Amino acid sequence: MKFTVMRSDIVTAVQNVSRAVSTKATLPALEGILIKAYNNTLTMSGYDMELAITTSIDATVTNEGEIVVGAKLFSEIVRKLPEEIVTVETDERMIIYINSGNAAYQIVGISSMEYPEMPKFDSLDEIRISAGLLKNMIKQTIYAVSDNINKPIYTGSLFEVKDKVMRIVSIDGYRMAIRQENIESESDNRFIVPGKMQSEILKLITDDEKEIEICIGQRHVSFTVDNYSIVSRLIEGNFLDYRTTIPKNEDTVIRINTRELINSVDRIALITSDRVQSPVRFSITQDEIKLSCRTAVGRANDVIPVSTIGKDTEIGFNNKYVLEALRNTECDEVKLILNGSLSPMVIRPVQGEEFIFLVVPMRLNDEI
Repeated sequence: MKFTVMRSDIVTAVQNVSRAVSTKATLPALEGILIKAYNNTLTMSGYDMELAITTSIDATVTNEGEIVVGAKLFSEIVRKLPEEIVTVETDERMIIYINSGNAAYQIVGISSMEYPEMPKFDSLDEIRISAGLLKNMIKQTIYAVSDNINKPIYTGSLFEVKDKVMRIVSIDGYRMAIRQENIESESDNRFIVPGKMQSEILKLITDDEKEIEICIGQRHVSFTVDNYSIVSRLIEGNFLDYRTTIPKNEDTVIRINTRELINSVDRIALITSDRVQSPVRFSITQDEIKLSCRTAVGRANDVIPVSTIGKDTEIGFNNKYVLEALRNTECDEVKLILNGSLSPMVIRPVQGEEFIFLVVPMRLNDEI
């Protein structure tokens, strides 16, 4: 195999596909990138047996062929080459020769025959959505994806498409995030996409104007982002009926400036830590919210003037969960909806229904 390629092209491609390469694999080939050079096209793939990322770039291919090259070393080499023109050649002993300007390397490769077969599946449904819209929807919900491997179903997000509305739902047991948008699709489908795959999609979206194609199979899903294809297994199982968890009543409703509330919770949280967890207490009356917290470190108090509709109430929250929800609203103002001290707080936009965020409260103990 022999090909010549632009350094900037191969550097970007290698860095992106390397994110799907296994760092500690029992099969050495899985720690490498599969490179195929055919028809003046270089196709590179990373695969960790769960997630695969593949891309193609233009190259001048003199001798066609394929090989597996160690991802970490190859990435460092091409990134530090001195010239823009890079020539890569292999011989029958699986030695890879890399040349650029006066720099030359010889490294050992692995036969492509040792690389596991990349996931392939028949597409049963397809959805098209703008890259910018999908990026925004994932960004606003991925924070609530669970990292608890004992409940794998919630280590991904539910993607639901029905009646030309697409929803993404994430739940981790402490909070829930729902984001929805109208899209031009006749699809009627629901599938669970791993959180890891969503993270990679966010990193690969560089042009919000482009269109992303989602192909759903029986057990796999693929996202085509620009000239990258990301394939992963779907998470199988029964996702929670999220609609039943959204409180129907609105005992207490507060319209509040999002940044003002974030800043206040941030100030109160200064006396908490991962080791010293104590709820931030919200004491809500008709004209203000008193925020307070008491830990072994000390006490903190703050007050935000508001206009409240409904009942006075007291409720406590983990500051981290409240802050993450508020920061992902991306709104100047939000509505806080409460139903007593034990029911989840609902965060909605002041107008519209683009998102619904739920935060489960912490039980309050003694008064401060």
